[in-house]
Amino acid sequence: MMELTVSQQLDRLKSMEEVDRWVRGRSLPDVTGSEVTFVFRGQADRVELRHWIYGLPSNMPMTRVAGTDLWHCALEFPEESRVEYKFEVTRHGHTEWILDPANSRIAHDPFGGNSVVHCRGYEVPSWVHEIPDTAKGKIETITIESLVFRGPREVRVYVPDSYRRYRRHRLVIAHDGDDYLRYSRLAVVLDNLIDRFEIPPLVVALTNPGDRLLEYAGDRRHSQHLVEELLPELESRYSLITEASGRCLMGASFGGVASLSAAWHYPGIFDSLLLQSGSFAFTDIGRHWRDGVFDPVVKFMNAFRREPGDFARNVFVSCGLYESLIYENRSLIPFLHRHGIRHRFVVARDGHNWENWRDRLRDGFSWLFPGPLW
Repeated sequence: MMELTVSQQLDRLKSMEEVDRWVRGRSLPDVTGSEVTFVFRGQADRVELRHWIYGLPSNMPMTRVAGTDLWHCALEFPEESRVEYKFEVTRHGHTEWILDPANSRIAHDPFGGNSVVHCRGYEVPSWVHEIPDTAKGKIETITIESLVFRGPREVRVYVPDSYRRYRRHRLVIAHDGDDYLRYSRLAVVLDNLIDRFEIPPLVVALTNPGDRLLEYAGDRRHSQHLVEELLPELESRYSLITEASGRCLMGASFGGVASLSAAWHYPGIFDSLLLQSGSFAFTDIGRHWRDGVFDPVVKFMNAFRREPGDFARNVFVSCGLYESLIYENRSLIPFLHRHGIRHRFVVARDGHNWENWRDRLRDGFSWLFPGPLW
């Protein structure tokens, strides 16, 4: 006899007592093979699964087991998938999005947090956790008076434990730096990779924007601020390699656009780029289909694609297969190949989120700046 699926098992439950027995001691969502069954318990008029997987309906109706308060929905995912989600619950005409009460696994971001399911084959990398006896770098804060933006700019700087004034160190400038620290555990990742000799000691400047969607959308003022104000200040304070070969720009989403545009506006300054799920919207013909905030991005990207110039020599690109930007990021790869730029492209079964970007940091840093281990 064919074994019942989890959804079929649930549909056969007849009472709250049977529901209680089925749920007791079970880890939820239920991951059985490639099938993930999301389960919500509670009185409601309607419950839907909300997720951020491009290509699937963003709202998936959940089915209630008759006579009970249990709702369920099953989806199949390829191995190594990682999925963030919420429940949309409607009661008495009022709808709210909530975290999964049965799931303690939460991913945080600037907008709050999402519940997370780890599908078969996915594991949180060991190097994102604090490891005992690992040498820990420090975070310093400097303030720059910006003439470009007419006011002070606060920048945090990660300085590795192995930093020495008599050595010159490679520099990485990270966009949305505080978010990388909070949500991608960047300082912990750097500590671990440096301590394990997977990458050399890096000095990382963690920048943050004023008006992010304006400054990061290919704005030349932002590029000018990085190159003419931030870079000289960093080189006056720290012992850094002052050639392009020792400099890297990195960023995710709009931060990827800001990194690419700064390298393009100032060719020969940065040899390396680490771009994660860049919002690289462009058009070959007609108008783009995204929100109006992408208008300046499209203008920049179209100009960049027409005349890329000598913007960088090494480009690492990562993107989630479950995000809408996979098309634009994939389109960048043959473009880089055609122009003879050394590159690496890494995809993951994940979405547009900080833990996806966290999980790709080792790939990016160790490829751009391989340490003695490699």
